[in-house]
Amino acid sequence: MLYSCAYFHTPDQDIDTAQRQKLDHICRKLRLRPGQHLLDIGCGWGGLAIHAARHYGVEVTGITLSQPQADWATARILEAKISGQVRVLVCDYREIKPVQAELFDALVSVGMFEHIGVANLPVYFSQAMQLLKPGGIFLNHAIARRTNDLAVHGPSFTNTYVFPDGELTPIGAALDVAEESGFEVRDVESLREHYTLTLRHWVRRLELRHREALRIVDEPTYRVWRLYMAGAAHNFESWAVSVYQTLLAKPDSLGRTGLPLTRDDWYAIHAKYDRPSERFDY
Repeated sequence: MLYSCAYFHTPDQDIDTAQRQKLDHICRKLRLRPGQHLLDIGCGWGGLAIHAARHYGVEVTGITLSQPQADWATARILEAKISGQVRVLVCDYREIKPVQAELFDALVSVGMFEHIGVANLPVYFSQAMQLLKPGGIFLNHAIARRTNDLAVHGPSFTNTYVFPDGELTPIGAALDVAEESGFEVRDVESLREHYTLTLRHWVRRLELRHREALRIVDEPTYRVWRLYMAGAAHNFESWAVSVYQTLLAKPDSLGRTGLPLTRDDWYAIHAKYDRPSERFDY
């Protein structure tokens, strides 16, 4: 129950391992440490929130617009016995009121940016700036269209049947708005090939569970999602679209972020997380 692409160390890794690696890759980029408070904007079913609390010792507030997602996530949090560290709220990111004493050390958003709308990007990044402490870090994970793409005339298959309110933004345009809102761009990583691999896993798993899926939805719905994910895999493979993790910093009044000079710590071997027997049941 994790949205957006996994993070593969090798092309032949299974998707469960790769999704766990995605969660850890994000936490390492944010350089989370015990005592910090993380806001997960669009937290989905709570996988990242649970991982960050369990393995990095942070307090996490997750927000979603979906009550069923919040209920699912809360049940998993209770099962993991970390309800004192993690909470999930049903609210819009614009509804969180910045209070100086309750600002967050780090923000993260995975797979929600596509639903904001280009016209709302200044509000999105400005709100993130207000919610973040000086010296804080924001990781934004999102699909992006190419800058020179021609506008689609009329409704597309995806916009009609899958994401009727989705809108993709070129990475350069998103970075421009982030900087205009006061953020410093510290790192941009493309995970395009990772999404191709992820979607192929999803299609295979759906096809293997065709009959099981039809107990939940009808045949046309099954076909819509099978076709959508297969087409999306082709789009990522051919660079029709891409997906980026952007790391943004909010410097303090003197321009300091407290970030190290290199990214070496992102890729250091941490035995705690690299044990093959370690289980992450999210």
